Amino acid sequence: MKILFVLTSHDQLGNTGEKTGFWIEEFASPYYYLVDKGVDVILASPNGGQPPIDPTSDKPENQTEATIRFKADKDLQEKLSKTHKLSEVSAKDYDAVFYPGGHGPLWDLAESADSAKLIESFYNSDKPVAFVCHAPAALKQVKNTSGEPLVKGKKVTGFTNSEEALVQLTDVVPFLVEDMLKQNGGIYSKAGDFEAYALEDGLLITGQNPASSEKVAELLLNKLQK
Repeated sequence: MKILFVLTSHDQLGNTGEKTGFWIEEFASPYYYLVDKGVDVILASPNGGQPPIDPTSDKPENQTEATIRFKADKDLQEKLSKTHKLSEVSAKDYDAVFYPGGHGPLWDLAESADSAKLIESFYNSDKPVAFVCHAPAALKQVKNTSGEPLVKGKKVTGFTNSEEALVQLTDVVPFLVEDMLKQNGGIYSKAGDFEAYALEDGLLITGQNPASSEKVAELLLNKLQK
């Protein structure tokens, strides 16, 4: 079984002068959950090569078993430094796609035509598509076969407006994930701030925040094993 992980290449947190990227927990936890069960995980990003890591996700208070394992895993660090270029990957080569979050996707994956086409290709080939935290931002431009937003009429979740307010980035981000999903017709729901919460609606799987990342991987694997 082969699953494609798509990471952000964007490293600027708006106009703050601070760095962003992908959130370590949201990459490491699903990655290890899947590879420990024998899944072959391939990595891609818009620019290829090393994707930027959100420095906040590396702070002591954000460490988990998975992030500690990641930091000691030289093989994975090497693999991460050589991600495939997004424009050069094809849905036909994989069983599913997973998008880890971090604030980076709000700027690049949300606006990427390559990413939107890739997600549509997976979905239209009856293959699951999964997103966690800020990664549902990548669904912003994705359409169904009728030309409407893919999330329209579907149960979805993602980083909440209140969570964004708590991390004090409401006025920095280009848009709020919760608002975008609702505007695109998604049936949005959430748990409490930073509580684990993930939803599955057909081939579409979404998780609310970092605490939800392994749950999304679990739902994804269960979907593939049915």
